[in-house]
Amino acid sequence: MTSHDANPTGSGGSTAVHPWSPGSPDASARSARRTVASYTTYADAERAVDRLADRDFPVERVAIIGQDLETVEQVTGKLDYPTVAWRGAVSGAVPGALLGWIFGLFDWADPIVSALLLALYGLLIGAVIGAIIGVIVYALQGGRRDFASVTVMRPRRYELVVDDEVADQAARLLTERI
Repeated sequence: MTSHDANPTGSGGSTAVHPWSPGSPDASARSARRTVASYTTYADAERAVDRLADRDFPVERVAIIGQDLETVEQVTGKLDYPTVAWRGAVSGAVPGALLGWIFGLFDWADPIVSALLLALYGLLIGAVIGAIIGVIVYALQGGRRDFASVTVMRPRRYELVVDDEVADQAARLLTERI
């Protein structure tokens, strides 16, 4: 087995029961579930569920659970006043245009022209207000955070958990060769 292959007995070599798992969506009571395989990528876990589905296993009794979450903050660039003003303008322009368009639709005489005209005004006013707010917030931070970033949470491994009553069948189907 390679590192991305299933570990049919769970992560630590023994079966693990997950009492916190919600169970099958159609089950009236929460049933115990057991880890039947563990994968390093979501795509591998997804392929395993697909493999079970291809073999007529009741996949509604399966869940893919991400374990050991890690937070990754990727820095995307340095912030300065022009960048902050531009980002604020873009952030304010979209809701401003949307609000202007919606209010323009209430004009009974000529709703299309009014909607487009008010959307344009809303876009401009929203961009100005957004830029001003962006610059003020950046200035109040006092240089503490002069960078932009994107934060993502991702699991280190994905476990396939199955209702305890059918876990042995699922583990057997996953270890069989096609």
